[in-house]
Amino acid sequence: MTVNPAPSDTTAALPTPNLPKPRSSRRWLPLLCLAPFAVFFVAFQIAPLFWVAINSAIAEGGWSLANYERVFSSRFYRQAMQFSLEITVWSSVLGLLFAVIGSYSLRQVDSKVRDFVMAFSNMTSNFTGVPLAFAFVIILGFNGALTLVLKQYGLLSDFNLYSKTGLIVVYTYFQIPLGVLLLYPAFDALRDDWRESASLLGASALRYWWHIGLPVLTPALLGTFVILLANALGAYATVYALTTGNFNVMPIRIAALVAGDINLDPNLASALSMVLVGMMVVFTAAHQWLLKRSYHVH
Repeated sequence: MTVNPAPSDTTAALPTPNLPKPRSSRRWLPLLCLAPFAVFFVAFQIAPLFWVAINSAIAEGGWSLANYERVFSSRFYRQAMQFSLEITVWSSVLGLLFAVIGSYSLRQVDSKVRDFVMAFSNMTSNFTGVPLAFAFVIILGFNGALTLVLKQYGLLSDFNLYSKTGLIVVYTYFQIPLGVLLLYPAFDALRDDWRESASLLGASALRYWWHIGLPVLTPALLGTFVILLANALGAYATVYALTTGNFNVMPIRIAALVAGDINLDPNLASALSMVLVGMMVVFTAAHQWLLKRSYHVH
């Protein structure tokens, strides 16, 4: 009697096909495509930053930290840091708050309205600098159209567009469209059946947002907040056009030291620039720490 071999033995005896090995060109081609971008990044990002860092440590023809000592010992420059941080933080917080409300509201309206608002946000996010300052002068300046109307009805008394409060209003205006553009896609992660399930289980709207909505949106909220901070911290054209360079913030002081006619000191300007970079590094590090903590908690 002949015994046929088991199917598994027959399968094991079959030779394995020789798969083609990936060519080396397939691995090097993406790197070659990235090379121009790497050159561009090094030439216009890393090299200038390296140059500024070196010049910030040069004073009176030699290596020294005297520029940093002048920056932190001067009440004038400390005030510039304070005003920059206050305007940046407040405008970013308010811009993020309005962006969250606007992005969530866009999910509840008709698609035509949504498309129009997104297109408008895309346009207004680039409406900064001199045109934005001119528009606010016409509307909210001392003799602005809206200012005169509000004063006539007693709704506005001592608002000053050219003060710190006025700058916060202007900064918040151009922060909102950018925040909406960044946050709107994040709401795609929230599914409608999650809200329905939470409601069926007896959870209120507040508990739903606290335990489900906010944890899902936390990475996008933190990332958007950091981008808004960077957007406001380095803003120059708007505040310069609005106050003609008379308001004491970091970008104005740096520009005055680089292109000024009286106090020309590029090395001190480099030190101020590195302080500005340090502020952004602190914001970014705090963002990463909060992001890891949110993942750990939720």
